[in-house]
Amino acid sequence: MEMQPKDKKWLRAWFISGAVLVMLILIVGGITRLTGSGLSMTDWKPIMGAIPPITDAQWNDAFDQYKQFPEYQQVNRGMELSEFKYIFFWEYLHRMLGRLIGIVFLVPFIYFVARKKLNSKWLKRSVWLLILGGSQGLMGWYMVQSGLVDVPHVNPYRLTAHLMLAFTIFAFCVWYAADLTKFNSQSEPRKQELSKWLKILFGVVVVQVVWGALVAGLDAGHVYNTFPKMYQYWVPPEIMALEPWYQNFTENSSTVQFIHRSLAALIGLMAIGYWVRLFTVPSSNSAKLWGGIIFVLVLVQYALGVFTLISHVQITLAVMHQFVALLLVGAILVGIYSIRENRAQTIL
Repeated sequence: MEMQPKDKKWLRAWFISGAVLVMLILIVGGITRLTGSGLSMTDWKPIMGAIPPITDAQWNDAFDQYKQFPEYQQVNRGMELSEFKYIFFWEYLHRMLGRLIGIVFLVPFIYFVARKKLNSKWLKRSVWLLILGGSQGLMGWYMVQSGLVDVPHVNPYRLTAHLMLAFTIFAFCVWYAADLTKFNSQSEPRKQELSKWLKILFGVVVVQVVWGALVAGLDAGHVYNTFPKMYQYWVPPEIMALEPWYQNFTENSSTVQFIHRSLAALIGLMAIGYWVRLFTVPSSNSAKLWGGIIFVLVLVQYALGVFTLISHVQITLAVMHQFVALLLVGAILVGIYSIRENRAQTIL
């Protein structure tokens, strides 16, 4: 069944709105983590949890509940109620945005299905997004649970999975929106080569996002806060300190930061190489446009990473670093799509 142009337009707007909301919740999620707010809500009530404490008695009850858990007992003992309200706000806002995203995904989906606006292809894709969104909600609570027992820190692997699910949902929204966009036809003389460059770059960026999440989960941004060397070392001496050896790659803070730095340098070189290649072989204006956008985003992201590190993870810089990573993923995906389709100009 061929979808009507008007239906494609609304479906595209739906995916774009999903991508924008994921960007917003990623910003709030970053602030939530960096302000130590993620464990302030100690239960998960998908429906009733939408109603925050209002009266003094309700706030005191919520605070008393928080005091029963390790974060208060080991980290925030003596915290005032006003301080608790601050960290509660960010976690509450994060969860409310999650609920909003659920509504934005589910309600239009029900409408599209009820009005038979989706063909088989887009029905399957929409169901896949709903499954990812539901899994993200469950993963978020699974992550929070890991910090409510014994050690008041969320498990780094669960944090990584939570962040990667957010990036995955965003990536699918961007890709689906691109697939519903009318691009201006334009030949691409080096289609296979340029597409291969971007696919490899995308793969390395995905790996970098994973290690960025591990940096966050291990608080590895607070070790070796110098650049370009790690204090006086190019390679930290404790890089293989853990046994068995393979644990160093995901559980040794110094090693994880070293990998993150190394991948950043590799991505920078790849972006420069791709940008230069675009001007040394015949390539379309579209390829040059998206190549330029990717190149600029990589430079900005690299600079943000350096400043985040030497500032000992200043919140605004750290959140912007995460946000630009999301923009970079989206830009590479659109660049790949435009080359693949021999079309381009703009996604919006």
